[in-house]
Amino acid sequence: MTTETLDATEIPDTTGLLIDPATAALLFTEARTVNGFADGDVADAQVQAAYDLVRWGPTAMNTVPLRILLVRSPEARERLAGHMAEGNRARVLAAPLTVVVAADTDFHEHLPRLAPHMEGGRERFAEAGTAGRAPMATQSTNIQIGYLIVGLRAAGLHVGAMGGFDHAGVDAEFFADNGWQSQLVINVGTPAAEGASRPRQERLAFDEVSATV
Repeated sequence: MTTETLDATEIPDTTGLLIDPATAALLFTEARTVNGFADGDVADAQVQAAYDLVRWGPTAMNTVPLRILLVRSPEARERLAGHMAEGNRARVLAAPLTVVVAADTDFHEHLPRLAPHMEGGRERFAEAGTAGRAPMATQSTNIQIGYLIVGLRAAGLHVGAMGGFDHAGVDAEFFADNGWQSQLVINVGTPAAEGASRPRQERLAFDEVSATV
């Protein structure tokens, strides 16, 4: 498996964290974006375990707009592959599991249950219409996508996320009945023995990305 690891001088200092180095490695420092997967199934229980963990991450007003389509059957894979960018089609067809992550712009229907303290919230968002709700749904879903990737790693899985696809085509193909809006396509599984990932690249340091005012 092509998974170049960090040498001893590059291993991040976890003394300021409340997790041990092994957990940090599992979730971040040794985890890789995977483009080639080994044969073998991804159990529904693994995906559900990941979601059951990450659903507790915060979203705006507890709207929890993330929606997940598990693409498993050969017929569904072919349908999805037809909407992927050319370089991503073979990846979708070969992965053990492909997940289409979407935003539900009708999140407001669940507000009486998810945010009972927000009196009249469902009605106000209903008046805003789909266009008025879409920015909040998209923003919180994108936050949840980050949680989901880490959660899948916590379940022992590896992922390869892809943004190269026809969003409108995928929405028409799979979400015509529920109005979900596709955000990202994620292949999930176990890395192939060889060529699963590209060589690890640098990351920007804290002092390169931060400012203090």
